[in-house]
Amino acid sequence: MDRSKTSADNRLAPLRRSDIPPAGANPLRRVSGTGAVLGAVLDHGPVARSTIARLTGLSPASVSGHCGALLDRGLVKEGPETAGPRGLGRPFIPVEIDTSRFLVAGAHIAVPHVTLSLMDLTGRIVAQERRPHEGSEPGQVLARVAAGLPRLLAAHGSGRTALALGVATGHWVDPEAGTVVHHPQLGWRGVPVRDELAGATGVPVYLDSHSRALARAEQLFGDVGTRRSAVVLFVGNVVDAAFVTAGAVHQGPRFGAGNVAHLPVGTSTSTASASASASAGACCTCGTAGCLQSEVSEPAMVRRAVERGLPVTRFAELLDLAVEGDPVAVELFRQRARLTGRAAAVLLDMFDPEVLVVVEPGTGRLPACMEELRAEVEARSLVCDDAARSVVPSSFTGSVLATAGAAVALGALHDDPLGPWPALAAVS
Repeated sequence: MDRSKTSADNRLAPLRRSDIPPAGANPLRRVSGTGAVLGAVLDHGPVARSTIARLTGLSPASVSGHCGALLDRGLVKEGPETAGPRGLGRPFIPVEIDTSRFLVAGAHIAVPHVTLSLMDLTGRIVAQERRPHEGSEPGQVLARVAAGLPRLLAAHGSGRTALALGVATGHWVDPEAGTVVHHPQLGWRGVPVRDELAGATGVPVYLDSHSRALARAEQLFGDVGTRRSAVVLFVGNVVDAAFVTAGAVHQGPRFGAGNVAHLPVGTSTSTASASASASAGACCTCGTAGCLQSEVSEPAMVRRAVERGLPVTRFAELLDLAVEGDPVAVELFRQRARLTGRAAAVLLDMFDPEVLVVVEPGTGRLPACMEELRAEVEARSLVCDDAARSVVPSSFTGSVLATAGAAVALGALHDDPLGPWPALAAVS
């Protein structure tokens, strides 16, 4: 099956693209043999074992063994016997991802709310729901996640089992320890998210930053250019980034890679008005005005909208006005795109990635915003010679937060499909 990006009217459908390279075409990213086979089936299934061997560079005997292990664990299934083109050649039994038994669950913890989601093993969002925080105390937020998961699974799981829960949030996250090291907007420090949720839900829990999670999602079933080299720039309540180099998502020795919130982009207003905005609370948590977060974050956007006379209290309301064509709202998003473009130009020059993915709803839903952002990149970047090719919107516009959490778990599965997954061990 080929993968292509979903349309705005079909955001929950699995992505299918025709331009996916062979699963083994990137020799720089080391994956297990079983993981390589699972990736080839995700990319190209239903697919013959002989084709998997050609795609991955593994021997036919090895591919048969890996497929047998994946079949035993219920991750793939065999299709009906198929003849070769025009009926020529020996018939073969193709394999494809089995979506009938298992799901992965996701939780994205944002500043104002949690997004819970269910994703099938092809990356398709099955269900999602948003729950506003009743308070930001860690125990309270995590308890609501744990309570919401079984309800979502009962309502939308169709009898399938959740293999794991993936959790994503902004700022500094240590996936190895399973902790949120520091999230200033939530006031969290050293929160043991993995242990708390694993104990409360009884399923394996994986944690990562939302930008790294979305980079992994792009690699698995999003933009093909992100597989080898990419920057993912996330612009929301939190502003941060992820970097893909040599096929791997970079984390850093302290797992702090991606903190771009305080890049200086200059203020979008005069010095006097910038000073007034800072005194009114427009400055970032770093204490200064004019950094990326203070200029383009969702609270900054809502504040500017109110100053311009728009009757909004939430970012979603402002986005709806812009999509409907309100000129003030549209200009605010175009201004946001220009400032984001300044940061994008810096990141392009620093890392020279094949693709820079912008996760920002204006660029995903308003063509004029992407045009503004690319124009800013072309004016400022020294290395980007084709912004239309190198700067792209998220593959998951409309389901970004739902995808982020679940992609943490699905990425872990692809990294180690034969690992200690309790639900899979029960099958085999």
